[in-house]
Amino acid sequence: MSPPDVLIPARELFQPVIDLESGAVVAVEAQAPDAGTLPPDAVLSPVPTDDAVRADISRAAHSAEAGALLPTRLPLMVTVRAETVARGEPVLTELHRRLTATGRRPGEFIVTVAGGFPPFQRQAVTGALGALRRAGYLVGLGELGAAHAPLDLLAETVPYLVAVHPDLVRRAPSDPRRAALVRSLVELAHGLGTHLLAPGLATEDQVLQQREMGVRLALGPAFAPPEWRPGMPVTVPVTGRDGPGPARPAAVDLGPRVSEFTLPAMTLPDTATADEVLTTLNSETGATSVVLVDGRQRPVASVDRTRFLLKLSGAYGHALHAHKPATRLADRPRLVPRTVPAVAALRAAGQDAERVYDDLVVTDEVGRCIGIVRVADLIRGMAP
Repeated sequence: MSPPDVLIPARELFQPVIDLESGAVVAVEAQAPDAGTLPPDAVLSPVPTDDAVRADISRAAHSAEAGALLPTRLPLMVTVRAETVARGEPVLTELHRRLTATGRRPGEFIVTVAGGFPPFQRQAVTGALGALRRAGYLVGLGELGAAHAPLDLLAETVPYLVAVHPDLVRRAPSDPRRAALVRSLVELAHGLGTHLLAPGLATEDQVLQQREMGVRLALGPAFAPPEWRPGMPVTVPVTGRDGPGPARPAAVDLGPRVSEFTLPAMTLPDTATADEVLTTLNSETGATSVVLVDGRQRPVASVDRTRFLLKLSGAYGHALHAHKPATRLADRPRLVPRTVPAVAALRAAGQDAERVYDDLVVTDEVGRCIGIVRVADLIRGMAP
């Protein structure tokens, strides 16, 4: 029995978030055992009761607590309802307290705010999304396309990712009208500089169709069984298949922004030892780098997987470096703001001949790390 099986109760459910371009696991969705059993007014009422709000916060917190026990530094994705965060500062403070009590920093969570809300709650929801983002969380919007939420909220709040409603994804293969809606949401997401996430993919045909429509991120039973844990293999039907890549809208002006290619980063404190970085890389074989950040989530150094492992595998490498700061084996991070054109990021990548293919570290408006960009993705995305 593996250590995760001992530490994590079997009833906890974890799903890998898959990058359909590379087949890599880029985040982990954590669901508490009571997911889906909230009181009815937590989902249906525009003004849920205090008990319903507490239940929703507890569900997110229990998901985070279970996920924090996993042997991975991939970002954890947890979900709260829009009606819950609309309660404002007291609820957001409690959510922040319980998430950070797990030992993870805000930048290591993707907080997806799901569900619709009545018009009178728009200002409260918008304020809550902004507060979460200012605290350092990667903020997503869930159930797009079926929940009652205005589309211009996406432009106003600049979410890290947008998740399509699972029912829309499920019915798209057999319903051309719903498939057209998903394609329009993909184009909208590209235009806003964010990613569309397709949840609940259960079959190979669904995966292939979503990829053909341009969806970049996905999760569901098509990729892994219910007992999946980080480090276990995943099945990505599109990997190794010939054919065109995801469709992209025609480039305009300077082309797509770097945020369209941004993926969640694996981060560690800048005080981490080389042995801690090694453990992190060994737990996620698809990871190409680890970003070392300070207490404010600002990038301090970047560890390239290949060069790091080569240094440790040399003569006496582990003995010399394992218990010393990983920054000794790291490089200066190559920073790009999330709003710059992808072509500018590609040019920046080519300025250092020795690090052409190192991951670029994407930062927000206050210099915090919000992800990485793989240069190979930029090259594919900018190719005619």
